[in-house]
Amino acid sequence: MGFPRVKLLSLASALLAALPGFPATAQESPETYLKRIEAIDDAGPRLNAVIAIDPDAGDATAVLEAGMSAPLAGHSVLIKDNIETRDMPTTAGSLALRDNETGRDAPLVAGLRKAGAIILGKTNLSEWANFRGDRSSSGWSGVGGQTRNPYAIDRSPCGSSAGSGAAVAAGFAWAAIGTETDGSITCPASVNGVVGFKPTVGLVSRTHIIPISASQDTAGPMATSVADAALLLNAMAGSDPADPATAEADEHLVDFTQGLAQASLKGVRIGVLRKQAGNLPGVLSLFDRAIADMKRAGAEIVEIDYERDPAMGRDEYTVLLYEFREGINAYLASLPGDPPARDLAGLIAFDEAHAAEELRWYGQETFKEALEATDAEAYEKARENSLRLAGSDGIDKLMRENDVDVLIAPTTGPAWPIDLVNGDHFMGIGAGSLAAIAGYPHLTVPMGQVERLPVGLSFMAGQWEDAKVLRIGAAYERARSAELAQPSFRNWHE
Repeated sequence: MGFPRVKLLSLASALLAALPGFPATAQESPETYLKRIEAIDDAGPRLNAVIAIDPDAGDATAVLEAGMSAPLAGHSVLIKDNIETRDMPTTAGSLALRDNETGRDAPLVAGLRKAGAIILGKTNLSEWANFRGDRSSSGWSGVGGQTRNPYAIDRSPCGSSAGSGAAVAAGFAWAAIGTETDGSITCPASVNGVVGFKPTVGLVSRTHIIPISASQDTAGPMATSVADAALLLNAMAGSDPADPATAEADEHLVDFTQGLAQASLKGVRIGVLRKQAGNLPGVLSLFDRAIADMKRAGAEIVEIDYERDPAMGRDEYTVLLYEFREGINAYLASLPGDPPARDLAGLIAFDEAHAAEELRWYGQETFKEALEATDAEAYEKARENSLRLAGSDGIDKLMRENDVDVLIAPTTGPAWPIDLVNGDHFMGIGAGSLAAIAGYPHLTVPMGQVERLPVGLSFMAGQWEDAKVLRIGAAYERARSAELAQPSFRNWHE
């Protein structure tokens, strides 16, 4: 007979608190987080942000083995449920993978544990990272239901890392890990009022992460400050022989927290992508205020005339379809045990056999398109063109010709009402697709609020310029004058 969970957690918390060097003010005990999850996520407003709890979350053994001087000692972290952890299923939100217990830690999870982090549990997500069909609602999955935004529970949490963003905002963990192909870290971070960082593709291993795109996929931290996100990145980053994209990662490793506390905007040239800011008055007002804050802190503001070429998004979709089919087939074929599907065709068949649970709200049109995306020549041309438009003729050219250190735009608009019938209501605000397609770093930092709903500010730069982006974001974080919203855990109109 083992200890009851609460007793185990209490014992672990007491043990940690009694040891020298325990960062008592940096985070809360696992027990506190679990009680909050039970009260708010499982009951109360039912945010549905957490999909599973690690049965050993309160065990201090891993923390003690890592040492109390380890950088993340005792810090509770939640993991998006498309990232494998050795002690919980990894479902991607799909009933087809409900029992997908691989017994493996993704390298980034192993890195977090080595740094002393307590893996508290897994977060809900848009099923298959929002790559299944048309008219999906961000944050809905067959396993976890609909994730809700803690600032207004009838509003969308956005992006496939919806549970990670909502969980951090609600105080369910010190921080969380999300993944992004295009917008799935930065959008939920923005609408949930937290910091989200999508690193350069290849800085963090994708091994044992359920894939969409070998070209664009990456994991990244979601936290309440730029400094905390950087601390997480330190533990996650590095080369992995099993992931060829990370071959250069070790060459670019630095202490990403270094200099953040002293970072200044004085003399920093900020490229403003005004045409990517949309036309919502509240967002435009916040954006102007953020620019004024940075100018007052010594930044040089450079207005940049940029309009996105529609071919970039068209070709990106061709790339994603082709790479998803190849990636998901390889992933499913490699799974231990006896999953109900071993390839994409099997997933489609599974969903059709479980249509009442899986296909009630939206279909699997994207799956079916991906199944037919076998033209390698068309894929190569699309990849070359989308990468050129986003990279060499996009971010690289804009920064070079305007001599700027970073590009900025609002990340997205405020959260829209959850609509399971019609799906998401994106407003075309932001320039994050540039960084996503190019594989470049993209940081979003809370910029303020529009009618009590958070809005983030995006910072983007060139490949491997992750540390610079974090420094500039941290400097803005200190210079920000706008009032931030607070979670209400109620409907927006109440």
